[in-house]
Amino acid sequence: MKRFINYVGTENLSLIIALIIMVGLIATQTEFFFSARNILNIGQNMAVVGLIAVGMTMVIVSAGLDISVGSIAGCASVACALIVTNYGTVFGGVIVGIGFGALFGLINSVIISYLRVNPVVATLATFSAFRGIAFLIAPGGRPVGVLDPNLGFLGSGRIFQFEGFPGIPVAFLILVAVAVIAHFVMTSTVFGRAIYSMGGNPVAARLAGINLTKMRFYIYAISGALSGLAGVIVTARTSSGQPASGTQGLELEAITAVFLGGALLAGGKGTVMGTLLAVLLLATLSNGMNLLGIATFYQLVAKGLLLVLAVAIGQWRLARDEKKQAKLAESQ
Repeated sequence: MKRFINYVGTENLSLIIALIIMVGLIATQTEFFFSARNILNIGQNMAVVGLIAVGMTMVIVSAGLDISVGSIAGCASVACALIVTNYGTVFGGVIVGIGFGALFGLINSVIISYLRVNPVVATLATFSAFRGIAFLIAPGGRPVGVLDPNLGFLGSGRIFQFEGFPGIPVAFLILVAVAVIAHFVMTSTVFGRAIYSMGGNPVAARLAGINLTKMRFYIYAISGALSGLAGVIVTARTSSGQPASGTQGLELEAITAVFLGGALLAGGKGTVMGTLLAVLLLATLSNGMNLLGIATFYQLVAKGLLLVLAVAIGQWRLARDEKKQAKLAESQ
């Protein structure tokens, strides 16, 4: 058991326990929760928030923050829809959507790195600006309809379907692939260790030869590209490029998931595995509330409270660790 706890991590273990309790409570109230279709729907609904949250994990671990990710997803959604509608190329639409996201991520990093603007203020400004751009590029500021079935397969398609089994959602498989790659990068590469270093101790990271400005460019570009991919999946699921609907509020859910997953506001701590567990927790909460017929605004209240709780727990852990280090220093 001790070895298992060390492998999983205490933060992740607490998320697993909370998830088990939540599933137990929901399952006692509705018989539909454990149906194969509902379980797979939860996986499909995780995809958009999960992709953004994976990128946000890198940003927050590096002691940054990006509030503009929902607006980036909205721009990418509209851009993808316009390319597919006007040029008939799904591949081109996906590439343009991801490219838009990466470009906007680079814009954020330029503002933060060269104009010396605080990440919260910088991305709060671009949150508004990018949302405006999404409405500007959408003809008349309205959603752009897309009827291409190949694009729709990315958002709503399923594979391994057979009698009695509804199939695994393609969007969920995309999330799993991205998360596995991100987990490997964060835990087993020099780039990943540099992210933790610049978040934990930027002065030491700089002295160790890490170019913080260059790293920030990479991190925000990756986060923007994943937000763009999330926007593409929104387009595929809704059959339309959405400047606001479907992407509004994604930043709150992604940030909540990262902090619930064990990341600290100060940076230097957080894992992709923890973030995905938190995304699953949030998706299960939303699914359970929908099955029980609970109004949407109650879900918003619950997610807001979870964000406050996650940040408060993170700050308490940070203060506890600092006290332990102070006592250790005194004893020596």
